[in-house]
Amino acid sequence: MSFIAGKLVTGTFEYDGGRQVTAYVPPDPPQAFVFAGDGQLISQWGGALEEAGTPPTMIIGVHRQTDETMRLHEYSPGFSPERFAAHEKFFVEDVYRWVQSRFAVALTADNTAVLGVSAGGELSLAIGLRHPEIFGTILCASPGGGYRPPERMPRSIPRTYLVAGTLEPFFLENAARWAAALREAGADVELMERVASHDDAMWRAEFPLMVAWAFGRTPQI
Repeated sequence: MSFIAGKLVTGTFEYDGGRQVTAYVPPDPPQAFVFAGDGQLISQWGGALEEAGTPPTMIIGVHRQTDETMRLHEYSPGFSPERFAAHEKFFVEDVYRWVQSRFAVALTADNTAVLGVSAGGELSLAIGLRHPEIFGTILCASPGGGYRPPERMPRSIPRTYLVAGTLEPFFLENAARWAAALREAGADVELMERVASHDDAMWRAEFPLMVAWAFGRTPQI
């Protein structure tokens, strides 16, 4: 991990026998907040935001299950609704309250986004659509295909930024499907294609662009 001026703060919760959450806290008072699954990975991307000069943004990364099947069941509502609902409650209630109390910050839909990559992209879409009063923006990279657009979209839909690589056609197709469905429902949608495969190099590089789109200021990358 490259040097970062911000700091990483990890808390351990009772959920699932001791689930951890790692927050990247920027060196300046945060103006924006990004909640994400796959927290072991995404909480480490604060340096990319520092290098790009985006608005000071706190990343709140909920650590994932080490078992890939269990991870998918937590992230995509169609496989195990009870497991998804338990993780959803933890994500939007326990972790949200922890951020407010631990860091004494004011969270609003306008300054808060939910982010996910791959299977975590399904999580960001599902959580964002279910809780637009909490997350005003969905940031989704290379979404998996386990969760597809519902027949009935909610009345209020967060602004949504989707990205996928031309070298990962399955995930690009999923992103395009979501973009079309969200636009048809009247949502503000950005769909980006990159010459990239399914890996975190592209996702990390795209992250400052996502944050700039969501919260302003063009990154210098």
